[in-house]
Amino acid sequence: MPDTDPNLSPAVSARRILAAARFAAEKHVAQKRKGKFGEPYVNHLLEVAELIAGSSDSLDTNLIVAALLHDTVEDTATTSLELQEKFGEDVASLVAEVTDDKSLPKATRKALQIRNAPHKSARAATIKLADKISNLRAILASPPADWSLERQQEYFEWARRVVEGLPAANAILKAEFDRTYARFGELGTRGSK
Repeated sequence: MPDTDPNLSPAVSARRILAAARFAAEKHVAQKRKGKFGEPYVNHLLEVAELIAGSSDSLDTNLIVAALLHDTVEDTATTSLELQEKFGEDVASLVAEVTDDKSLPKATRKALQIRNAPHKSARAATIKLADKISNLRAILASPPADWSLERQQEYFEWARRVVEGLPAANAILKAEFDRTYARFGELGTRGSK
């Protein structure tokens, strides 16, 4: 259930969001993005949360908290139980809904993201959509040094397939995804001239 309690003060919401940002920064402290500039991984988490916060006039504190924490279980030693104890059942459930099973091969995980996209809750779909926007932006700004143009194109196409399957996509985020996706085509066109 969203944290939309009208009695929740802005100060309480701010403290919860900042606690999640600090927790995520500590958990991902040694991680870098795959891009050629090796950006701190926490930049991705902050961008995902910022995209979500900017896509609605109403504040869903738990959704923003879950956005900040969306990769903790998948990419660190954090457990769902730890998230539940620290941030509540709603946040832990949202994170679980967008977490890949890293014990599976990468190709299987990617196929499952496409197959499972239509079954996401609207709030989990919002996190997934913001995550894909952030990832595409990162590839445009700082692609991994060992990724060919073809590999980048494959990622963009896969991300598009995931996003197309998401239910009740946030219109603001969907429009931003479409703009970001189109930028890759523009770069490819310029690169082939």
